[in-house]
Amino acid sequence: MVALQKKPAPRKTRTRLEVDERKGQLLAMGIKVFSERGYDEVSIDDLARAAGISKGLLYHYFPTKRDFYIAALKQAASDLVLRTDTATASTPEESVMLGLHTYFDFVEEHGGAYLALVRGGLGTDPEVYGILEETRATFVERIVAELPLPASPVLRMLLRGWLGFVEATVTEWLLRRDVTREELIPKMVMVLGQVVAMGASAPAPRPRAKTKPQRRLSR
Repeated sequence: MVALQKKPAPRKTRTRLEVDERKGQLLAMGIKVFSERGYDEVSIDDLARAAGISKGLLYHYFPTKRDFYIAALKQAASDLVLRTDTATASTPEESVMLGLHTYFDFVEEHGGAYLALVRGGLGTDPEVYGILEETRATFVERIVAELPLPASPVLRMLLRGWLGFVEATVTEWLLRRDVTREELIPKMVMVLGQVVAMGASAPAPRPRAKTKPQRRLSR
């Protein structure tokens, strides 16, 4: 008897990759749309039209407009971290300079999405804030990895403050454009150097003195 050959099982991996690729395309489109228009100015119909798909298919990938918006901001934050990777830099100074230049590049391309991210997006949405905090933590660890000294809690806190300074400066630059990025970046690097110097010279916190338990007087 000739053995019957079984049909190959459907390739779920390929289907999964196709779904991920399609979602990636939709998120790239979402970042572009939300960079040009605010959340309240964009409808699901607008997003479906921009993607060239039906509204029902868009809902298949993202149940609500808010879900799509959050996913787009998360992707934008991930792209920002990836774009500012400076693994090819030869010195810490070059790394910071290159990182800031690519940071400005990203903001120039995706200004609206960047403003939504650093300003909290939907009011004080905790999920948007969580995305921003995770991005900040990644940047702090990236800077710490470049330093020749261990990072104290004081230094980490100061670095977190420097990132806030960067966000405020870049936001002001994006909105006003009365100063060039070439003028700003060297000064931002100089401020970082001062922050690191202050953090390195900060005294370590003193441990609390242990209090001896008081003895009870015997009656």
